[in-house]
Amino acid sequence: MKIRNLIILSTAFLYGCLSTEARSLPDMQTDSLIASHKFINIDGTPVDTHSREYLDSVYNIIATFYYDQFRHFSDPAAPYFLFMSRDSQLAMGVGGAVRMRGYYDWGGAIPSPAFAPYMIPIHPDPANMRVFGTTPAGTCLFFRVIGRNKTFGEYQLYIEANFNGYQTRDFRLKKAYAMINDFTVGYAVSTFSDLAAVPPTVDANGPNNKMSMTSVLVRYMPTFKNRWTVAASLETPATQIAADNSTTRSVSSWLPDAAAFVQYQWDKSQHIRLAGILRTLSYRDIAAGKNFNKLGWGIQLSSVSHPVDPLTLYLTMSTGRGYGSLGGDLICSAYDLVPDPDKPVRLTAPASLGWCAGLQYNFTPSFFISASASQTRYFAKNEAPDEYKSGTFICVNTFYNLTPRIQLGAELDLGQRRNFGGEHRWARRVGAVCQFSF
Repeated sequence: MKIRNLIILSTAFLYGCLSTEARSLPDMQTDSLIASHKFINIDGTPVDTHSREYLDSVYNIIATFYYDQFRHFSDPAAPYFLFMSRDSQLAMGVGGAVRMRGYYDWGGAIPSPAFAPYMIPIHPDPANMRVFGTTPAGTCLFFRVIGRNKTFGEYQLYIEANFNGYQTRDFRLKKAYAMINDFTVGYAVSTFSDLAAVPPTVDANGPNNKMSMTSVLVRYMPTFKNRWTVAASLETPATQIAADNSTTRSVSSWLPDAAAFVQYQWDKSQHIRLAGILRTLSYRDIAAGKNFNKLGWGIQLSSVSHPVDPLTLYLTMSTGRGYGSLGGDLICSAYDLVPDPDKPVRLTAPASLGWCAGLQYNFTPSFFISASASQTRYFAKNEAPDEYKSGTFICVNTFYNLTPRIQLGAELDLGQRRNFGGEHRWARRVGAVCQFSF
C-alpha cells in the first residue's frame, strides 16, 4: 500500500512539474504539497495506477485544493489523508491546521491580537505601553469533497470552522458552500474579494485594505479558453450604518449586494482582475417618517504575478462609496453610511480609497521573504478632529516550510493612524507563527 501510494504521488508530482512550460518557485512549493498526500481507496484498488489518465485525474483533483480563485496564502493545505474512489472520480477528506501566533508591542500597544492601524491609540494608556500576547486564532478544521458525475459534472462541497470567536477560542463557522460546475451556493468569500492577490503576512488582519467579506451568496463563474474568467453573484449584505437612533435609524436590508469580476489569467497562479460591487444602503428619517436608499459601490483592480522566477508581485487598489463593511480598516466602525454635513438629518455614503503593494522573493521553494505596504484613506467633509482619516500598514516577514506541512514565520509590523485634526501615531509589533496542516 505504501509503495503503491509513493509511486502514484511521485509520478503525479513529476507530471505536475512538467505540465507547464515553466514553474515558479512558489508553484514548486505547491507541487510539494500536492505530493504530500496519502490515499485510501474506498472501493478497491485502481486497475492501472500508472496510466496517464489516472495520473491526470489524481493531479487535477488535488490541484483543485490549491489553485482556488479565493484561496489565501494562510488558508490550510488539503487533507493529508484523502479517500479516493477506484476510478479517481471522487476524493474527500477531513483536514485542518493548528496555528499559534505570538506578538510583542512596544511604545503603546494596540488593544487587539490583530494589527489594525484604525485601532492605534493616539494617546496611549501608560499602563499599556508594552504587551506580549499569544493566540490560537486561525486554528481550523474543514471537510471537503471533490468529484465528477456524469449527470452533474464537476462538484465540490466545503465546510470550514475556525477557533477565532470569543477570546479567540470559540469554534465558529467560516465557510460552508457547494460548487456544481460553474455555480457556487452557500457561505463563501465575496466575489469582490481577490485573496490570491493579497501578500502573505504573519498577522491575521493582513493589509489594511484587504477585502475579505464572507456571506451567503449565489455565484456563476465560468472560464473561457483557460484564459478568461468572469463571475457574477448575488450576496447577502451586512451593512454598518452610523445612525444615532434619535433622528435617524438603520433599515433592514431588503436587496442583495450584486458583485462581479472579469479576470485574465496566463497561469494557474497568475492573473489580473477587475471587480465591482453595488449595494443598497437604507436608513430612516425619524422626524420625516420616510425611508431613504443610498447607492453604495466599489471597484477593485488586483493582480498576482511572477515576473521572474524567484519573485512574486501582489497589487490591489480599491475605491468607492459605502463599501467600508466589506473589509480593511473601515470595517472597525460604521462607515457605510455616515451623517451628511450639508444636509442635516440625512446620511451619505462616504468615499474611501485603499491600496496595497507587496513582493515576495523565494530563495528556495520552501523559504522566502516578503514585504508589503498598504493604506486606507477615508474622505469626508467637516469631520471631527479626532476622526480617523487614514491608516498605513507596512510589514516585512519571512516564512520557512520545515516540511510541506510545517511552517514557521516571523514578521515586523509598522502602522500609522492619522486623524482629520492632524494628530498621528505609529505603532510597532514583532510577531511569529507556527502552523501545522494535516
